Amino acid sequence: MKHTISILVENKFGVLARISGLFSAKGYNIESISVGPTEDPTISRMTIVTNGDDDQIEQIIKQLNKLVDILKVVDLTNEPFVERELALIKVKVNPHTRSDVIEISDIFRAKVVDIGPTTLTVEVTGKSDKITAMIKMLAPYGIVELARTGVIALKREFKGEVYDPKEIKLLQKKAKQNPDTERKKTES
Repeated sequence: MKHTISILVENKFGVLARISGLFSAKGYNIESISVGPTEDPTISRMTIVTNGDDDQIEQIIKQLNKLVDILKVVDLTNEPFVERELALIKVKVNPHTRSDVIEISDIFRAKVVDIGPTTLTVEVTGKSDKITAMIKMLAPYGIVELARTGVIALKREFKGEVYDPKEIKLLQKKAKQNPDTERKKTES
């Protein structure tokens, strides 16, 4: 089963190598890995997509938590989360196929970011299956080059639950205690 793991790490030299080394030592493949700084420049978020059963993933998470410089590890797979991936796809075109490739791009809400006499480069973002579907649609035209970022993901906070009455009263009480905050929100 495919798992998406979110890891907060200290933004230090060698952290990525230690984490990828752990996966390699255990014989697990990393299908996708993305790393970038968070709102705090001393912390990076790493998103790893890998395959394994629940026991294997649980073991990986335990091993990750033992590594120095790891702040938090969360398996997002069974949580509601938002994921996105970006791809740049350079496609062969000629005067007859150019409009077809542009039409496919429009259907996938992709953007044409570069155009040449014999190629068209498209930028597409979305879930991995959307990216894969677009690549399959463009493949018959001839894909010259392809670059995918890998998945990035964040846990969803609102899961569709309704607050219970006690929570609603608490929120209303807080709003009444701080009316200036509410006024500023409505004036914006």
